[in-house]
Amino acid sequence: MFDPVEKLKEFIRHPSVSADPAFKAGMQGALDFTTGLLASIGFDVEVVKTDLHPIIMASRGTNPAWPHVIIYGHYDVQPADPLHLWQSPAFEPEIRGNRLYGRGAADNKGPLMVHIAAVARLLERRPDLPLRITFMIEGEEEMGSPSFPKFLAAYGDRLKQADLVYLSDTLLPSEDQVVITCGLRGLVLCDVVVTGPKSDLHSGLHGGVLRNPIQAIAELCASLHNPDGSVNIPGFYDDVMPVEPWEKEEIKKLGADAEAYRKFLGIPAFYTAKGATPFEATRVLPTLEFNGIGGGYQGEGTKTVIPSKAFVKLSCRLVANQKPAVIRDLLYKTISERMPSDVTFEIIDQHQGVPYVVVPPDRTNTPPDQSPVLANAFRAADQAIAAVFGKPPLYLREGGSVPIIADIKRMTGLDSVMIGLFLPEDNLHAPNESFNLDVMAKGMRASERILEAIADR
Repeated sequence: MFDPVEKLKEFIRHPSVSADPAFKAGMQGALDFTTGLLASIGFDVEVVKTDLHPIIMASRGTNPAWPHVIIYGHYDVQPADPLHLWQSPAFEPEIRGNRLYGRGAADNKGPLMVHIAAVARLLERRPDLPLRITFMIEGEEEMGSPSFPKFLAAYGDRLKQADLVYLSDTLLPSEDQVVITCGLRGLVLCDVVVTGPKSDLHSGLHGGVLRNPIQAIAELCASLHNPDGSVNIPGFYDDVMPVEPWEKEEIKKLGADAEAYRKFLGIPAFYTAKGATPFEATRVLPTLEFNGIGGGYQGEGTKTVIPSKAFVKLSCRLVANQKPAVIRDLLYKTISERMPSDVTFEIIDQHQGVPYVVVPPDRTNTPPDQSPVLANAFRAADQAIAAVFGKPPLYLREGGSVPIIADIKRMTGLDSVMIGLFLPEDNLHAPNESFNLDVMAKGMRASERILEAIADR
């Protein structure tokens, strides 16, 4: 059995930033590392080429009578910028206290290593384990998984032979309270570029005779929310799925401290839509956010200029029943109607993702045709997590998005069991990302138990 912490360090040293072609060698290194590790524990490994970064398919077990679990993960990471804010180099992993620091430590190399190590231990102990396992590991998750739909179309029939997808790319609220994620928000993203004059202008000579593109962008942004924080787009909330009573109870069981959360965020007060609690707002309500805005001079000092162009980057997080195409059309229509006629504009479409919900077994709205293996997997996870972490898991929707989970459901019919393994303080997508090594150790023990229970059903 390999040392999972040392292997995770080795994994992090490969700077696998999928969105930047400058990191091609790091992507290849992470790919080679992962395929080599899976081959070393007895898996037959296939590297599926895509238009961008390959997808790894690694399998063991062929008996069709055995349950079949697909374990999903991704080997790509976010850019590490701004580099000067890291306390240690982003791709030179360092242990400080009970944390391993490095880009990708929590998203998703650490959680993926948890499951690889759990499988390695389980197969070392039970080499004839009656369980088919397929690792499906992609290299484009951090850029919206553009190759995944085509991959699913080509490999869908093979994937349909499985019983469920198992993964850890979601949140746990504290070291001893695991959440089994039963919903993910969808996405609609776009850029809006506004053009005023044909070139930048001297603000003294030409100010006062034309609308500044920055003003047009600011007015648009200000119009997209109501005073109560709700999204001001007609029809935006029409298809939002109501929150079930059992979900409300699970949110209450979370027992989260709103004041501690406020201090963690570093804000004077919460600003939530329709009077929702902060924990409802981040899990079961849709949002519209501004992810970037710019225009004009950005350097030191002043430059009295009216810019030719200004831009804003928008994202909508969608909840169950909301359709990305519908929300995109509503958003674009609203932008077009509210844009001043004395500027021109362009909406640049970015990627989308469909929201996803799965209902755990034994709930009032559990689908009657739910797979027995899936139901068994949820129950196995419940028991294993309670035994290892000391508390039973909570079943909650999460505010983040993993768009391929909904794609998998739509194209193969497979549902997912999602075990949260990263913490809020792990700094995903930010400087000083880290992974809690105590969570890693407990996660490996729990994952081993879960997979063994599915096999022994």
